Amino acid sequence: MADIIALLPDRVANQIAAGEVIQRPASVVKELVENSIDAGSTCIKVIVKEAGRALIQVVDNGFGMSETDARMSFERHSTSKIRQADDLFKLHTKGFRGEALASVAAVAHVALKTRIHDEELGTHITLEGSEIKTQELCSCPAGTSFSVKNLFYNVPVRRNFLKSNQVEMRHIIEEFQRLALTHPEVELHLIHNGNAVFNLPEVSLRRRIVGIFGKKYNQKLVPVSSSTDIIRIAGFVGKPEFARKTKGEQYFFANGRFIRHHYLGHAVVAAFEELIPKGMHPSYFLFLEVEPSAIDVNIHPTKTEIKFEDERAIYAILRSAVRQSLGQYNISPTLDFDQETSFNVSPSMPSGEIKPPVIHVNPDYNPFESEKKPDAGPNTTAGYSSSSDNKPPDRSAAGWQDLYKVARDWEAPEGAEDTVEVEITKTETATQQVISSSWGTEQNERESRITVQLHRRYILTSIKSGFILIDQHRAHQRILFDELMETMQKQENHSQQQLFPQTVALSSSDFELLKTLEADVNALGFDIAEFGKNTYVINGIPADASGQDPGHLLDALLEQYKLNANELKLDRREHLARVLARNMAIRPGKDLGKQEMQHLADALFACEIPYYTPSGKPVMVTFPLEEIEKRFEK
Repeated sequence: MADIIALLPDRVANQIAAGEVIQRPASVVKELVENSIDAGSTCIKVIVKEAGRALIQVVDNGFGMSETDARMSFERHSTSKIRQADDLFKLHTKGFRGEALASVAAVAHVALKTRIHDEELGTHITLEGSEIKTQELCSCPAGTSFSVKNLFYNVPVRRNFLKSNQVEMRHIIEEFQRLALTHPEVELHLIHNGNAVFNLPEVSLRRRIVGIFGKKYNQKLVPVSSSTDIIRIAGFVGKPEFARKTKGEQYFFANGRFIRHHYLGHAVVAAFEELIPKGMHPSYFLFLEVEPSAIDVNIHPTKTEIKFEDERAIYAILRSAVRQSLGQYNISPTLDFDQETSFNVSPSMPSGEIKPPVIHVNPDYNPFESEKKPDAGPNTTAGYSSSSDNKPPDRSAAGWQDLYKVARDWEAPEGAEDTVEVEITKTETATQQVISSSWGTEQNERESRITVQLHRRYILTSIKSGFILIDQHRAHQRILFDELMETMQKQENHSQQQLFPQTVALSSSDFELLKTLEADVNALGFDIAEFGKNTYVINGIPADASGQDPGHLLDALLEQYKLNANELKLDRREHLARVLARNMAIRPGKDLGKQEMQHLADALFACEIPYYTPSGKPVMVTFPLEEIEKRFEK
C-alpha cells in the first residue's frame, strides 16, 4: 500500500492554527494588544473599521523590533517569552505560544511597521495569506504598528459565520475592556469608524473601572484586599443593592491575565449569601496574585482557563476576603476616585434620651360592632385611642391586614413570579370551555358579577358556573403583550411624549446592543435616539407605561433581554415584547378598584389566548360549583 501520511504545508498548518487562535475580529484585537503590553508600551491605540472586517490596527510606543525579529515574528512557534519547557511555569507575560502573528497572517492581509527607539529607520513588512510580499526599511515612529485588513478573505466559510457588525463590535469592546482593566497604568484608546469609543488615560484601578462602565459605578464599588502566603487578592466587588439578574460585570484576573473560573465565582456568590435575592448576581473586579509555578495557564488556546494548585484554600480565602469587605464598607458613596482600600466608617448615635414606644389600647373595642358605628369620629381608628402625640395607624400598613403578612412576604420578587406553577384540577380544554361559556359581557351581567381582590395579588370574580382566580400581574402581562405585538404589526406605535426628555448613560457594550435594537424598541412605543458618546435620550415611552421612570424602564428592558437572549430562540421583536410587557404589567401588591378589576378581566378574555402568559405560565384557576359543593358534603 502506498504511503498516505505527509507533512502539511506551512500555509495550511497556519490556517488550522488560526482556527483555534483567531475565532473572530475580537481575537485579533486581544492578541495584538497583549503583544503591545508585553512590549512595555505606555500608550496603545486600537483603530477598527466595520467591526474589524475591513481593518484592525494596533499602534503602540513599545520597544519595537529589529529587522530580523520583525521577520521571525511571523514564523510558527517563534516567541521571545520562553526558551524551555520549565519557562511555562514561570510566566509573567501574556502571549507565549508563538502562534498568534503566524495565525493572523495566514487569514488576512497584514502590514507591520516597527522601529527600535535607538534606531533611525524601522522595518516595513507586508504579507498575504502567510506569504511575505515586501520587506523594506522605512521611516516610522518608535514602537510597532500592526495593520490587519480583509480578515478571513481566504477562508470564506469562517467569514460568512461572522455576526453583524454590532455583535462583532460588542465582542471587541469586551476584549478591550478586559485588557484595560488589567492594566490601568497603560493609556488605551479604541476608535471605531472614526468615532472614539474609549479614551482611557493612565489612572488608578477605581478610576479605570469608572472610566469604562460610567460614573455611576463609583458609588457601587466595595474595595477588597487580602494577603496570605498562598494568594494575594485585590480589587472591588459591587454593593449588594446593585446586584443584577444578568452576569454582567464579573471579572477575575490571575497574574495580570483575564480568566474564567466558575469555582471561584461560586466563592464570591457565597460571600453574598443572604445579602442578595436568589437568582441575582453581584459585580466583581478581582485580581489574584499567586506564584506562577502554582498555576497552569497552558490548558486552553485562548489562555482564559487555568488550574490552581490549591483551589480549595483559595476558595476559602476569597470568600472570607469578600465577606469581610462587605461587612466593613462605608454605606455612603464616596467621590474620592483615589480612595481604593480605605474604610471610613463613622458610626452616628442618636442624641438625647431614647424613649420606648407606647401602645394605647381601647378596652371597649369590639370587632363585631365596628360595622354598626358609622358615626365614629374622623380621628378615631377602631382598636386604637386618638391623641395629639399618637396618630392612628394607617390600615394599609397595620391593623387587621397584618393577619396576611405571611402571604404578602411570600410574594415573589420582580421577574420571579413566572416560576410559580399553579396546579389546575381539570383538563385545560374543559376549563377553557367552562370559563368561556360562563363569562358574561352584557352590562347587567358585569354589574352583578362579584369581583374581589385577594392579598393585593389575585382577583376573584364570579361566573355562572362558579368562580375564577386571576393572577393580576400575569393577566396584565398577557394583555400588554398582545397589544404590543399588534402595535408592531400595524406599525402604529403609541408613544407618551416626555415633557422633559431624559438622557441615559450606558456602558459601551449596552450602547452597542441598544443601537442594534433601536428600531424595534421604537416600534414598541419608545421614542429614543443617540445623544452623544454612549448616551441615549428618551423623548417618549409607551403609552401604557405612563408613570414609570423612563430610564429604569429602558435599563430593565436591556437587562432582561440580555438575560434571556441565549435561552429563548425567539424573534427579536417578540422577545422585546415579552420583556416590556413583563416590566410594564401591574405588580403584585397593587390595590385595584372594582372597575379596574372588571376592566382587567374583560380585557383578558378579549385576548386570543387568555389562559396563559406569553411564556406559557397559567393566568387563572377555575373553581366550578360542583367542586365547591363536594367540599361541603362532609
